[in-house]
Amino acid sequence: MSGVEVIRAAALESVPHGFLGRIGGVSQGLVAGLNAGWGSGDDRDAIIENRRRAVAAVLPGARLVTVHQIHSHYALEAGEWSEDERPHADALVTDRPGVLLGILTADCAPVLLADREAGVVGAAHAGWRGALAGVNEATIAAMEKLGAKRKRIAAAIGPCIAARNYEVDPAFRELIVGYVPDNDRFFSDGPAGKPHFDLEAYVASRLAAAGLTSVEALGLDTYAAPGRFYSYRRSTHAGEPAYGRQISLVGLPG
Repeated sequence: MSGVEVIRAAALESVPHGFLGRIGGVSQGLVAGLNAGWGSGDDRDAIIENRRRAVAAVLPGARLVTVHQIHSHYALEAGEWSEDERPHADALVTDRPGVLLGILTADCAPVLLADREAGVVGAAHAGWRGALAGVNEATIAAMEKLGAKRKRIAAAIGPCIAARNYEVDPAFRELIVGYVPDNDRFFSDGPAGKPHFDLEAYVASRLAAAGLTSVEALGLDTYAAPGRFYSYRRSTHAGEPAYGRQISLVGLPG
């Protein structure tokens, strides 16, 4: 649909997909734009229209399936549930034509995956908690249950907060490095003397370690582009009481 910005990844070429930001929606106020988050406090009709526009821009006529995201490692096969009955999980997979998987983010990393040959796709919400717990690996395993082959799966990491804007406290660094000492490479010292975490690089590394040979990181910083993307951390720093969520989509043509 004209007006909706759809960001695509070369790694997923020929697969219906898109990382969407806030451009092209009808929401107003603090969440102005293409806000797709039910928990944002936005007008429900606006969210419904934004989601309709998102689907039309990526896979017209498809059935959108999302989950109630909880920063977990749970990956589910897309079902027939309604938006009001979404199961708690942070990743979805499907081999059904005409189904569009949707993941919401506002600084966390959206990951879209596809095995073109098998006709299997997946979508994961990879914040640091989910990524550390193994949400991407769980998504890959769920795709394999539907016939995907790990060596054929391509993945793309969409807009998320960049390391230069992701300041954390020393305890966070100790937690991540304590899990795997080599994780220290995903931290750098910020200008204020506190560590900064490279979420995108960490997610890419986990995907590669899981056996994926085609992993594309788009390098788009949600925090630094207020006119293009929603950002939880940016809204928090600005003292705003609400923030929007962008949606990332992948599916199979009907």
